[in-house]
Amino acid sequence: MRRLFAALAVALVPQAALAEPVVTSFELDNGMRGVVIEDHRAPVVTHMVWYKVGSADETPGKTGIAHYLEHLLFKGTEKFPNGRFSEIVAENGGRENAFTSRDYTGYFQNIAADRLDLMMEMEADRMRNLVIGDDDWQAERDVVGEERRTRTDNVPSAKFREQFSAALYLGHPYGTPVIGWKAEVEALTKEDALEFYARFYAPKNAILVVAGDVDPVEVEALAKKYYGKIESVDLPEHVRGVEPPHLAERRISMTDPRVAQPQFMRGYLAPSYITAKPGEAEGLVLLADILGGGSTRRMQRVLTRDADMAIYAGAYYSGLARDHGEFVVYAGPKGDTSLAAIEGAVDWMLEDLLENGVTDEELARSKKSLIADEIYSQDSQRALAREYGAALTIGMSIEDIQGWRGRVEATTAEDVMNAARKVLDRKRSVTGILKGPDAEKKEAAE
Repeated sequence: MRRLFAALAVALVPQAALAEPVVTSFELDNGMRGVVIEDHRAPVVTHMVWYKVGSADETPGKTGIAHYLEHLLFKGTEKFPNGRFSEIVAENGGRENAFTSRDYTGYFQNIAADRLDLMMEMEADRMRNLVIGDDDWQAERDVVGEERRTRTDNVPSAKFREQFSAALYLGHPYGTPVIGWKAEVEALTKEDALEFYARFYAPKNAILVVAGDVDPVEVEALAKKYYGKIESVDLPEHVRGVEPPHLAERRISMTDPRVAQPQFMRGYLAPSYITAKPGEAEGLVLLADILGGGSTRRMQRVLTRDADMAIYAGAYYSGLARDHGEFVVYAGPKGDTSLAAIEGAVDWMLEDLLENGVTDEELARSKKSLIADEIYSQDSQRALAREYGAALTIGMSIEDIQGWRGRVEATTAEDVMNAARKVLDRKRSVTGILKGPDAEKKEAAE
C-alpha cells in the first residue's frame, strides 16, 4: 500500500517540492572535504564524519579490525577521557552512534543546531588523539566478540549469509565479514588497533557531512577551526585483492536444527555504481524492483499468490560499493513445497525474463515507485546525510547523487535487459540453501 501511495505522490506533488536539497562543498588545506546539506525545517543538525576505510582494507589475518577500532573510538582522548564524549552528547540532548561497512566507517551525532560547534570540537579531537587504556582494548574486544555471537553465530540466517558472501567472492576482501572471523577477532591487539588508526584516520581520508538548519559559510568556518588544524598525513594506497573471473557456478547448503523456515538465495556478482557502464547500475536497480520490489512484482505475484508455493520472494541490487556490486534473488518455500521446487520456479522466471524482456508498464511502474521512495527518504535528515556520505565516500560526486532521478527516468527497457543479460549468468553466481532437519528428511524421502 505504501508503494501505491508513493507512486501516486510523484504525479501529485508540485515539481518545486521534488527539487534536490541545497548542497555545497569545500575542502580544507589539509585535504579534508566538507559537504553541507541545508535542511531548515527544524533547528537540528546531523554531524557526520566518514572515513574512506572499511573491512575491505584490512590486513589479511586481521579481519574485524575496522569495526573493532570503531568501538574503541568511544573510549576517549586525553581531552575527553573515559567515555566522556558520549556523556556530553547525551547531556546536550543529542544522539550518537557509528557504523562500519566494507568501504567506509562513519560516526555521527544528531543534536540541536547550536551545539554543532561542540560536536566538531570533540569529533576532531578523536581523529588523531585516541587513547586506549590497557584494560579498555581487551574489554572492548570481548564486547565485539559478544556482538558476533549474538548477531551472527547464534542466528542461523546470519551465519548462512556470511557463508554465502564468502562463496560469492573468490579473491576480493568483500567476501570477509565486516565484524571479522571469530578466531581473528579474538586475536586482535591494542597495537593492531593503533596501527590501523594511525594509517587511516586522517583528514585526507575523511569527509565531513553536515545536514540541518545551518549556514554553509558558518559550517566551513567551524570546520577550519577544528578539523583544519589537524596535520595532514600521507595515506597508504588502497590495495585490495583482485577478483578473478568466475568460470563455474558455486553452491552452498547449510543445515541448522534451529531453522524453522528454509530459504533459497542466489547471488550474482554485478558492477557497482562506480564500476558500471552508463545505464547499467540504474538498469539493475529497476530490474530488482521489477522482479521483487513488492507484492505486485513478478516474484511475489507468481510465487506467493498465483502458485501459492512461497511465503516470501524478492530481489535486490546492492551497488553502492567501490569495487563490486551484487544482485540477489531469494524465496522461502511454503508448507510442503520443496526447496528444489522453489529453485526451479525461480529459474523459470529468470529464463522467461531473459527471453521475453520487461514490459513498458512494469518499467514505468518501477520508475515511479523508486523515485517516490527516494523523495520520501529525504524526510529524514539523517537518512539524507547518510545517502550523501555513503555515495561520496566510495567515489561518487554530488552531481552523480543529484542526477540519479534523471538517470532512472532515462533508463530504457533495453538498458534493463542489457544489464540483466550481463549479470544473470549462472557462471557468476552462488546458489545458497538454508534448511532445517525436517527439510533435509523431506528431501531424502523424495
